[in-house]
Amino acid sequence: MVPHVFDSFNHGQLLNHHDERLFSQLPWNAHPSFSGVALKHLVTSKETNGMFSYHLVKIEPGHAIGDHIHDPQLETHEVIEGTGVCRNGEVVGEYKPGMISIFLPRVHHAVEAGEDGLLIFAKFIPPLC
Repeated sequence: MVPHVFDSFNHGQLLNHHDERLFSQLPWNAHPSFSGVALKHLVTSKETNGMFSYHLVKIEPGHAIGDHIHDPQLETHEVIEGTGVCRNGEVVGEYKPGMISIFLPRVHHAVEAGEDGLLIFAKFIPPLC
């Protein structure tokens, strides 16, 4: 997969009232539960006084974020690049660029990457970390 739009996020920056940060200087972190999944924590609870967090998510081809829930977080996904399948409660849909999913707290959900992998911009309210 050749990143284009995703690369813009991966090398973007945060600008807020007291800080400026280059995302290229932030590390990718292996997901603690799902192999082939990595997260880059762009904005954490520290920067938002515990209100929300933003993350880039890479899911390698053939890998998945298995069934799980968040409590108390609401989670959103904006698909930037790649393809896959998402289950949001009882609804199953195709993931492709431009797709947005909203996962309410305590709703089971899962995401599986297609053969070209999946690149997602994820947001959590309240923050994941």
